[in-house]
Amino acid sequence: MISYLIVDDEHMAHDIIKGYCDLLSGFHLARHCYDAIEALEYLREHPVDLIFLDLNMPKLKGFEFLRTLQDPPQVIVTTAYREYALEGYELNIADYLLKPFNFERFLKAVNKALPATSEISKPAQPAPNDRQLVFLRQNKSWLQIDLEAIRFIEAAGNYTKITTGDETITIRETFSDLLARLDHPDLVQVHKSFAVARRYIQSIEGNRIRIGGQEVPIGKTYKLSFINSLKQL
Repeated sequence: MISYLIVDDEHMAHDIIKGYCDLLSGFHLARHCYDAIEALEYLREHPVDLIFLDLNMPKLKGFEFLRTLQDPPQVIVTTAYREYALEGYELNIADYLLKPFNFERFLKAVNKALPATSEISKPAQPAPNDRQLVFLRQNKSWLQIDLEAIRFIEAAGNYTKITTGDETITIRETFSDLLARLDHPDLVQVHKSFAVARRYIQSIEGNRIRIGGQEVPIGKTYKLSFINSLKQL
């Protein structure tokens, strides 16, 4: 049984989160908390597995509350404020949900926070208006990338080049680590140094894939599994 706490000053947010959790097996609501002080008092006596945490609350803000916890459980931030996302990841939150969020995006966050419960259930199709955003490190700065915009990625030593429709950026992360972390169903490895987003493929000729006027090679050891993945679309 997974116990969770909702910390949010909006009643509607409580209703939405509890409604989503009710769709998952093995989830138990420990308590509704409408400010961080109430949550602190509850956590002194009652450990929980997961906290859904709003940021802009009276008395004590969400991140201030989080810093007071010596051994915090997994935390999923739920907020309408995009600008605090980087600070949240520096505090080791599991995920950052921007309100309003749908059930599929909520489920993805839960699976990140509690990997042992992954794949509890999945909607048959992704929600068309749900943007999947991720922060990636570029030298001394962090960039927010829309996963749906990635056309292909390319290994560059200890770095990785990401090509979108507008630009190519270089990320300070190895190709294999980045590919594993993105874990996007449409992104498939076609070469030891390349992965492509199938939705952007224009044509395939021999061992070459054409995407947005550029060509990506197909490795011999990847070709069969790549072709089979296209048959499943």
